[in-house]
Amino acid sequence: MKKIILTTLNSRYTHTSIALRYLYANLSQLQDDAIILEFSINDAVQSIAQKILVHNPKIIGIGVYIWNVSEVRELIHVIKKVSPDTRIVLGGPEVSHEPFRVNLDSADFIIQGEGDFAFYELCKDILGDNEPKEKIIKMGMPSLKNLKLPYKFYTDEDIKNRYIYVEASRGCPFECEFCLSSMDEKVRSFNLDELLEEFELLWQRGARAFKFIDRTFNLNIKTANRLLDFFLEKTPPYFAHFEVVPDHFPDSIKEKISKFPDGALQLEIGIQTLNPIIADNISRPLKLDKIKENIKFLEHETKAHIHLDLIVGLPGESLESFGKNLDELVSLSGCEIQIGILKKLSGTFINRHDIEHGMIYSDIPPYDILQNSQLSFSDIGIMKRFSRFWDLTYNSGNFKRSIELIWQDGSVFENFYDFSIWIYTQTDSTWQISLQRLGELLFTYLCEVKMIDAELVAKYMLEDMMKLQGRTVPIYLRPYADNFEKKSKNGTSGFNKRQH
Repeated sequence: MKKIILTTLNSRYTHTSIALRYLYANLSQLQDDAIILEFSINDAVQSIAQKILVHNPKIIGIGVYIWNVSEVRELIHVIKKVSPDTRIVLGGPEVSHEPFRVNLDSADFIIQGEGDFAFYELCKDILGDNEPKEKIIKMGMPSLKNLKLPYKFYTDEDIKNRYIYVEASRGCPFECEFCLSSMDEKVRSFNLDELLEEFELLWQRGARAFKFIDRTFNLNIKTANRLLDFFLEKTPPYFAHFEVVPDHFPDSIKEKISKFPDGALQLEIGIQTLNPIIADNISRPLKLDKIKENIKFLEHETKAHIHLDLIVGLPGESLESFGKNLDELVSLSGCEIQIGILKKLSGTFINRHDIEHGMIYSDIPPYDILQNSQLSFSDIGIMKRFSRFWDLTYNSGNFKRSIELIWQDGSVFENFYDFSIWIYTQTDSTWQISLQRLGELLFTYLCEVKMIDAELVAKYMLEDMMKLQGRTVPIYLRPYADNFEKKSKNGTSGFNKRQH
C-alpha cells in the first residue's frame, strides 16, 4: 500500500513519463510512501482506477497532456465517485495555462508550471493536515542545480522495452506563437558532467534508445558536441533522437553527425513554414538559405534519419503557400515530412490572430483549427485526409519509389492533393486500410487515372513492397512478376535481383 500514487496515461506503451520520475526523485523522505504507475490511453479507465485505488492512496498525482486530458477527466470522475476523500493533484502542460477547455473541476489541486519541488511540498501539507486553501498553485522555474535527476528510476522493463526520455536543458529561446515552449523565459541547462554520468549508468544497464526532449538541442554547441561524443564513443547498435534548430549547424556539429552509423541518429526539425511572411507573422525566425543548406547536408552527407515538420492552417497561409513549402522540402530531401494541423494551445500567443485571420478552433482536444480566412472547413478536412494518406504512403516507406510516380510530371502538392481526394472517394475512410488494399489503390490510380504504363508501375511497386524478406507478391502484381517468386525460392532477394 502506498500513500502517494504518481500516474499518467501515455499515448503508447513504448512511451515513458520522465515527469513522473522527476517528481518521484524529488519526494525526499516521502519517496518510500510513493509509487509510479503508468498506463496508456488505450487502457480501460475503470481498470486504471482499480489498479490505483487498490493501494488506498491519500494522494494521486496525475500528469495531464493534450493527448490524455479527456481520459483523465473520466479517471478523476471514477476515482472521486469511489474514493471521494482521496486528494487528486494535477500537473503538466495541459493544466499549466488557462483557459481550461476540459472540465477538471473535480480535482483537488492543480500545480501550474514545473512541479518538481512543488508536488513534494504539497504532499507534505496534505499528509500533515495542512492543506492549502487555494486550488491552483502557480510555480516559477526551479533551479536545475538543486533538482535530483530521475534516470535511476527507469526500471529494467523500461530499459528493455520502452523509450528512455532524457533532457540536457529546459526552455526555448524562440517565441513561436503556436508553441508552449515560447512561454519559457530562457533556456536553462543541467550540469553536463552529472548528466553524462547518469547516461553512462543507463547505458551500463542496457539502455540503447535515448530520446532527448530538449526543444533546441544544438543551441549550445559545446553541450551538443559532448552529447554527440557520448554516443560516438559507444559501440552500435543504439538510437538517439534530438530536436534541432534547422539553421544552426556549425562545422563541429556537422563533422560529428556525419560519423553516426545508419539507424543510430534521428533529427527532428520543425520547419512549419518556408514562407518568410507567414514565419514573421507568427514570430518564428526563418533563415531560408541556412535551412536549405543544412537540409541538403543532412540528406547527402549523413546517414541520420531526418523528420521535418510542416503545419497546415497558420494564420495568413494559403493552400498555395503550403503547397510550395511541401514541394520545396521534397526537392531538398527524401526524408519523412510530418504534416500537422495547427492547434490552439492555452497560454500561447497564436490567439492574437483570431479576429484578423478568422481563426476558428475546436474546443475539444487536440484543439485543432476548423477554418480561417484562407482555408474553409472543407479545406481543413481535405488537408487532414491529405496528411493521413501522406503518412500511409510517403512517410511509411512502403511505397518510397512508386509514390513519386504520382508527381513525376509536376507539383508534389497538387498531384498528391488530387490523389488524396481520389483515394478517399474509394475508401470513405482514412483508417483501417490494409497495406494490401492501399497498394492496390495506388496501383489502380497510377495506371488508370495517371495513365502510367502498368509494367513500369509494377516494377516500382514490387521493388518497394518486396524489399522486406518474407512478403508474398500481392495478387494484383502477380501478372507482372512472372519470375519473381521463382528467384525468391532460389534464395535471391527477388525483384531487386532481376535484370530489367
